Amino acid sequence: MDQALVTYETEQDVAVLTMNRPEKRNALSDRVIDALDAGILRAQQDARAIVICGNGDHFSAGLDLAEHAVRSPIEGVHHSRRWHGVFDRLEQGAIPAFAALHGAVVGGGLELAAACHVRVADETTFFALPEGTRGIFVGGGGSVRAGRLMGVARMTDMMLTGRSVDARQGEAWNLCQYVVPAGEARAKAVALAAKAAQNAPMSNYAIINALPRINDMGRSDGFFVESFVSAMTASSPEAEARLRAFLDKRAAKVARPE
Repeated sequence: MDQALVTYETEQDVAVLTMNRPEKRNALSDRVIDALDAGILRAQQDARAIVICGNGDHFSAGLDLAEHAVRSPIEGVHHSRRWHGVFDRLEQGAIPAFAALHGAVVGGGLELAAACHVRVADETTFFALPEGTRGIFVGGGGSVRAGRLMGVARMTDMMLTGRSVDARQGEAWNLCQYVVPAGEARAKAVALAAKAAQNAPMSNYAIINALPRINDMGRSDGFFVESFVSAMTASSPEAEARLRAFLDKRAAKVARPE
């Protein structure tokens, strides 16, 4: 992995991948995508959760337009599909991924954040999809992931007008699930990821892989698949041990919100 572009460290069973191009607002070049891919694959082997964040003042300002060469249609398709493959490995991997957002979460940066399962934004965060104003279209999976998070009408508005929205509006639109004070997104994301890392691996795998697929199914198909996933997770030795611990009052009950 290119350590100059993406750093890798481990905290509490959590792999923290930090994009490290602050002078370019962590713009996503092909080399950054390759470095992220290497970090994601490594984390799947030696961690139980992932946090993705950015060094400097911004999470990511998106596609590195300085690298954006004129491509033939087929070259453009292959380039887009490369991004799809990397972000799919993040979204459909074996462990949950958390995004720690601050500053610009724009274009491809929003597509990367949308591939994570939980997004924590600090108060400096702003979201935008300026592709329409650049004469291009999203290519990193945004039309599927971001569109499903906030709805097609809102995404259409953002792409047509170049509108940006702040962290609180992003939370209302489901682009993030937490908003924290400036500078605290990374710590919050790591804490949440460390909590998720304590779950049974089979449960985490089912949550991040079964739920999106069930959401895409018809009602009766979703119920049917849910039954199988529920039976598989409940029959694991770890599930049995955890349920026994709860029945024996060795596990904490659900508490009221703080």
